[in-house]
Amino acid sequence: MPDIESIRVEIERMRIQVYRQRGDIRRLQRAGIPTASAETLLDRMLHNIDRLCEERDRLKKELPGPNKGKALGGRRW
Repeated sequence: MPDIESIRVEIERMRIQVYRQRGDIRRLQRAGIPTASAETLLDRMLHNIDRLCEERDRLKKELPGPNKGKALGGRRW
């Protein structure tokens, strides 16, 4: 099972890919080339990022907080 840090790295990597893909789509549109397949790929990439973000958030909730078991974040009573 992947840890939260590896998921964060994957999200960032995919966001960079999405940025590049959008640039490619703009170039294709300026050249008058159909972009339907490129836009479909972009949609799949965005869906993957959403899924990874949900997984990251779920793992984040499972992590113990820094103040777990402490009164107001101070010493234990």
